[in-house]
Amino acid sequence: MTKTLREVFASPRFIVRLMHAVLVLVLLVANFVAAGITMLLVVFVVPGRATEAAREALGDNAWFLLVFLGVVIPWVLVWSWRAARSVTRWIGADRDPHEREIRQLLRAPVRVLVMLGGAWTVAAILFTLFNVWQSDAGGSVTALLALRVYLVTQLTGLTMAAFGYLVTERLLRPVAAIALQQGGLDHSVLPGITRRQLLGWATATGSPVLGLVIIGILATIDRQGVTTERLALAMIVLGSVALVFGMAVELLAARAVADPVRTVRAGMTDVRRGRLDVRIPVYDASDLGRLQDGFNRMAADLQDRARLRDLFGRHVGEDVARAALQQEVRLGGEEREVCALFVDIVGSTTLAAERGPDEVVGLLNRFFAVVVETVADHGGWVNKFQGDAALVVFGAPVDQPDAPDRALHAARVLGRRLCTEVPELQAGIGVSGGVAVAGYIGSQQRLEYTVIGDPINEAARLTEVAKDLDGMVAVAGRLVQQASAEERARWSHDHHETLRGRTASTDVMVPTAADDG
Repeated sequence: MTKTLREVFASPRFIVRLMHAVLVLVLLVANFVAAGITMLLVVFVVPGRATEAAREALGDNAWFLLVFLGVVIPWVLVWSWRAARSVTRWIGADRDPHEREIRQLLRAPVRVLVMLGGAWTVAAILFTLFNVWQSDAGGSVTALLALRVYLVTQLTGLTMAAFGYLVTERLLRPVAAIALQQGGLDHSVLPGITRRQLLGWATATGSPVLGLVIIGILATIDRQGVTTERLALAMIVLGSVALVFGMAVELLAARAVADPVRTVRAGMTDVRRGRLDVRIPVYDASDLGRLQDGFNRMAADLQDRARLRDLFGRHVGEDVARAALQQEVRLGGEEREVCALFVDIVGSTTLAAERGPDEVVGLLNRFFAVVVETVADHGGWVNKFQGDAALVVFGAPVDQPDAPDRALHAARVLGRRLCTEVPELQAGIGVSGGVAVAGYIGSQQRLEYTVIGDPINEAARLTEVAKDLDGMVAVAGRLVQQASAEERARWSHDHHETLRGRTASTDVMVPTAADDG
């Protein structure tokens, strides 16, 4: 299948090729610019007094510099190309990088720094030796002049090396993000924020200022060899380097710190808005990269906790989950005035025998979906599902002064909804109320929040009575008496009955025939 242009441009291989080309181009242009600045300083600033002998000696230096750059710059470009390919070979092989390859990729800017610094240091040493040789051969080059040539070349080279480091780190970010997309940056590979800022300052400001200081010192030592015009020209050239080239280096150094921080800030904004699935690219190999990786791990941990909290809330109810998270969970309970609503399916044994397991589960899920939705609308809490039955509690774990009204209203609505929405199943609904013990039972390793007491037992027994009634809803008369006048008017007495396992008689009440609320 033919790829679209967008897919091609977004592919890792295209990104790598583009990075290779840009890196080589930037290093080529930057080295030539640095060579030009060096030539300008060597020919017009370093000689001091414009004597014929000085021009001749530094003219030889200029030719020597051109020959040297003609050899070194191609070598630097070939080395940069091969080095970039060596650390991205795994992308061309369409595989995940090994740990060693990731470390080599992240250390690539340091390798560029060392390579460029070494190349320019060799150039500075060779120029110095060349000028000393000319002096020994009877030339007019003095020791101070040789020192000036060395310092100019060395400072330019150090600036070039730092620039190469920052550019390489910047260009490798997309590839580093691909390599580190699984995380795992446990240790910093590149210099931290402080060293990186010092590097930017040293190359953007320190080197030009140091050059001016050295020129001033040498001018003080050799007053006859430096003119006012040469000092002015030196200040103009070095000042321009600090303003133009220094601004570029400082911008790269500042962005190297600001960009990772900006990604973390954007990620924090998303997390604050509830997007716990957000992940930011990890491309920095310093402490900032560890910050990015740490954010991703934090977001993943928060997402896992939110998922567990949601799952916990579905198992035990939102109110129980919230109470458990806000206070210490201890075994034991407390007496509460609660209302219990019990719903039990009629003929569940026959249902399981006549239908397939998948069909039974699907039917039960439809049934309990109505139960859960109705209970939630009335502020109740589904304490547990017991196969084909469910226990609903009002008044625990959160106090509800109007619990009787909530429970009775929920029973009436639930009875109507089950008949119309799940006609395949019939279920008895029993409701009771009174004092019960609500709390955690079990052990410290495995516990459950539940409600135990006579109201729960009575509600379960009332479901047996409700299965023989027309509306299939039966409630204890004393609970109706605790409700509001409006709710009491919707219930009528049906009969007295001694429920199974109980000694006292229960006043059984059912919804009125005209109930429509």
